[in-house]
Parts: sequence; C-alpha cells; structure tokens
Amino acid sequence: MNFQDRIKVFKRTMARNGLYASSWILTNLPYGVVCFLANLFIAVGFALAVKQQRLAHESLTIAFGKEKGKDEINKIAKECFKNLGRGMIELIYFMAHPQMIKEKVFFEGKEHLDEALKGGKGVIAVSAHFGNFPLMLLRCAQEGYKVNAIIRPARDKQIEEYFLNLRTMLGLNTVYSHPRKQCVDTSIRVLRNNEFLFIPLDQNFGSGGGVFVDFFGQKAATATGPVIFAMRTGAPLLPVFTVRERGDFHKIIIAPPLFLEEKEDDKETVLVNTSRITQIIETYIRRYPQEWGWMHRRWKSRPAGEPQPVDNPTLSVEV
Repeated sequence: MNFQDRIKVFKRTMARNGLYASSWILTNLPYGVVCFLANLFIAVGFALAVKQQRLAHESLTIAFGKEKGKDEINKIAKECFKNLGRGMIELIYFMAHPQMIKEKVFFEGKEHLDEALKGGKGVIAVSAHFGNFPLMLLRCAQEGYKVNAIIRPARDKQIEEYFLNLRTMLGLNTVYSHPRKQCVDTSIRVLRNNEFLFIPLDQNFGSGGGVFVDFFGQKAATATGPVIFAMRTGAPLLPVFTVRERGDFHKIIIAPPLFLEEKEDDKETVLVNTSRITQIIETYIRRYPQEWGWMHRRWKSRPAGEPQPVDNPTLSVEV
C-alpha cells in the first residue's frame, strides 16, 4: 500500500468513525437540541464546503444564468446546502425514531400509486436526488408498499453495510446499480412481483449506454433504465417527488402515471420517453430549485464535439 492509499484509508476511517459517533450522539438527544445543533453544523459546513459551493454555482449558472441574477443564484445555493444538511440530520434522527416519519411526512396524490399497482405490473417511480428522498421511500415502506430503490453503493464497504442494515430494518429494499446485469434482473423481478421500484434519473450517466436529452437547454447524458424496464414489463412510470414544507414537514407528491409513447422503433421510443421524464424532473426543479442537489456536474459528459456548457465561472457563492 503506497502513501496515497494510506491517506485514503485514513480519511475513510475518520469519516466512518465520525459518522458513527455523530449518529449516536444525535439520536440520543432531544429533538429540539438536534434542531439547534443542525443549524450550527450547517452554518459551519457551508463555510468550509468551498469546492461544493463552486460546483453548485457552476450548475446553477448553467441552468439559470440567463434567467436569474447573482443574488438569486446565491440564495438558491444557500437554501440547497441548508436543505441538504437538515435532510441528512433528519434522516439520521428519524431512522432511529421511526414514528416521527409518519408524523412529519405526508402524501399528496397517493391514489395514483394505489391505482397504478392495481394493474399488477408494478410501478416504476421516476424521480431525482430531490428533497429528502430517502425519507420519502421510508414513509412509503411504512405505508405497506413493497419499496425497492436502485442505489449506488458507498465507496466505504463498512458504511454501506451500516446503511444497508438500517434501510432493510425499516422496510426499504436495496437494488444495487452494479453489477449491471444483476441490477436489471432484480429490477424486472420486483416489477413482476407488483412492487414499487424507485429510480432517480438526474445524474450524469457518462457517454456510454445512455442517451443525450435536453435538460435546462443543454444536452445531458441520461440513463434509459426506467423506459427499458417499462417496455419489458408494461409497468407504468409514476413521477414521485418530495418537498419540504413548514420547517421539518415533508410532502410526497405523486403525479398521474406517464404511459410510454410508442415510436417506430425501440431506439426512438427510448429517446423520446427518456426526454419526457427528464422534462418532468426539470419542471419540479424549476418549481423547487432549492430541493435539488446542485453539487453535481450533470452536464459533464458531452455529445461528440460539443464543449462544456460553462468554463471557469467567475461568480462565487457568498457566505
């Protein structure tokens, strides 16, 4: 093991132990104290997260640079960081006190999910890394739905095992995104069992295997899994999002199902319907921009010959 590998192992060990310690402390404190500490941690974390601030501002500039000014972009970035921090602390606390999930998370449009499941082909819940989506999934599991989520495993195997055990204990089944064949086989199986499969479709997918569709006026490499699963199983696509309301309350918004638009060939069917889903995601992000994770290079992969949409943005997020 070389020096860089030792440093990496050291950092992961520190992060892991810090997570375990902070989780134990937070879950054993009164909720009011946790909320106070959360605001303190968020303020400090935001000031230190210089790289993440830059990434958020870069993404916001790509999406809204022609529509919003510097002050408004800065405000969205701050709210985004605040929601992310609060969401992480809420998740840790609520997972240790599951009754609070029922108290704090409520549904709008639940009838669309119930009606979709009557078809017996499962439901493909299309969404994004938007709002406190893990809390949303846990609430759906509490309601009695057989909930499965496609998840990219954490790099630290011990941390991944820690969260896997928590998710499983609370009724949320994990479908790992890799190995790819196992992910596909498991996803099709749960749909044929008439279960709920959650797939976030808002991350850069790289230049291979996906398609490029419009997202905030720029081409974005996007996974095609939801559409392909719908084509193979007949399962409806159901847009599902969660937004923060009144402090620490959260509303799960379940929209009417999106049925496949059939085209002359499978390739065009995949492209058109992936674009439709992406436009729905963009609509929710425009409506609630503070809920999306802007600290991600969504437009990093480019179609052949196209440059990056923004190079070295000069604006910076004001602390």
